Amino acid sequence: MKFPQKLISTCSLVTLIVMASASVVSAKTLNWARAGDSLTMDPHAQNEGPTHTLAHQVYEPLVMRDMTGKIVPALATQWEPSKTNPNVWTFKLREGVKFHDGAEFDSEDVVFSFNRAMTKDSDMKELLSSVKTVRANGKYGFEIETDGPNPIMPANLTNLFIMDKGWAEKNNAVKVQDFEGGEETFAARNANGTGPYVLKSRVPDSKTVLEAFDGYWGKGQFPLQITQINYTPIKNAATRVAALLSGEVNFIQDVPVQDLARVASDAKLKVIKAPQNRTIFFGLNQGDKDLTSDNVEGKNPFADRRVREAMMIAINRQAIKKVVMRDQSFEAGVIIPPFVNGWTEALDQLPPTDLAKAKKLMADAGYEKGFSVQLDCPNDRYINDEAICQAAVGMMAQIGIKVNLDAKPKAQHFPLINNLKTDFYMLGWGVPPYDSEYVFNFLVHSKSPKRGSWNGTRYSNADLDAKIKTLASETDLKKRNETIAGIWQQVQKDILYLPIHHQVLNWGMAKNIESLVDPEDQPRFKWIKIN
Repeated sequence: MKFPQKLISTCSLVTLIVMASASVVSAKTLNWARAGDSLTMDPHAQNEGPTHTLAHQVYEPLVMRDMTGKIVPALATQWEPSKTNPNVWTFKLREGVKFHDGAEFDSEDVVFSFNRAMTKDSDMKELLSSVKTVRANGKYGFEIETDGPNPIMPANLTNLFIMDKGWAEKNNAVKVQDFEGGEETFAARNANGTGPYVLKSRVPDSKTVLEAFDGYWGKGQFPLQITQINYTPIKNAATRVAALLSGEVNFIQDVPVQDLARVASDAKLKVIKAPQNRTIFFGLNQGDKDLTSDNVEGKNPFADRRVREAMMIAINRQAIKKVVMRDQSFEAGVIIPPFVNGWTEALDQLPPTDLAKAKKLMADAGYEKGFSVQLDCPNDRYINDEAICQAAVGMMAQIGIKVNLDAKPKAQHFPLINNLKTDFYMLGWGVPPYDSEYVFNFLVHSKSPKRGSWNGTRYSNADLDAKIKTLASETDLKKRNETIAGIWQQVQKDILYLPIHHQVLNWGMAKNIESLVDPEDQPRFKWIKIN
């Protein structure tokens, strides 16, 4: 099944209607639920979808994407390469903006936030890996100087949120929270942004309450019809749907695939859908000399490409799509979706499921009798994540690999990857800049202070590292795209990851809610209307 390109930009007309209807209406409350909560309120501590989604209501970046995926102004009103230095991007900042505590926004806050986001514990540093320095150019001017011209720098900034320097200093929040190390900080539980909503209360994994910010700069530019948001993570799928059907909540981002027809047939509700800018896959520790969770002593089965190929062709992606996902996915042969620069149909060709060949590869690698290993999987992050892992357990058993599944909440799962404590794991990856460089920086480059923070495979290729680094400063787009294609060719040849599918989003809501489906699964509630 081909990925339907026309769904990528559906409802553009609706966007125009929504944005044109920025009239003030009576107070409207949105009761919002999804499977998992934000991991932290620290805007630089975790590069994770639900965490960014909540942050977007409270904090703002310099530039952002609207709900069709188009880059639009936020705290910056203009940006362009410098006319005198090709290594510099210049930004004109929005004047008259206030933080929620009344403090004035200016370039000092932007410089502080960027420097903060480039520190060791920040999960956003790969986005700024080419940055040499940032500096103010007057009260409402800002400059980013990079190591060579960076043609896509603004696209890297859509989830790079700006904090108030004074607030951070006052509350001992200058340092980014060490999330993987289990650190608790003031910024992890509190917030002071410039966004349309103020954080009024928060109990992690229970309830977060947001209220409209009376001093928001965007009044008159956005509908801003929602005046209060009650956000409740509901992990259990049946409970989440029951809450929507009963009216307890009126907006959920993740309608379980088994309940789509039930929700859509309710006269008070509707389901809207679109392909997501996200791919689901498995990662393998192929770099260590020995695995910690297998029963093979003194060697690493995943280090043998034949084993990785056997696992790749043992996965029946069509079965996962039909049985687990109920046709709400698109089988994947590569770990980037069609939204992203660098994707091609040839890259995304499915490896045919071939158990006979897989068994021969296992035998040729010396594992005719197989081996056992642990698979780490989240159970509250991706659509049917644990069920996909359970299906993979059965598929691996068919070629002699006994998989012991350990599924846990994402707050415990993700640090396993970041801290290199897992040998075999599920991960999903969205691409906010819509460019392959983002994927390479986080998932392919050798793990280093500036890049590779989510590369749990332990894969390291100095030649690829050098090529990846050039992408941040190559302005000849034809040459740049040729380099991207070459990197993907090597990644596919080496089988770094086992792609499963590209996700499809299904949002369920009351019929009086008017919204698009954001390709990154990040509703911006200032654009959403309640009729």
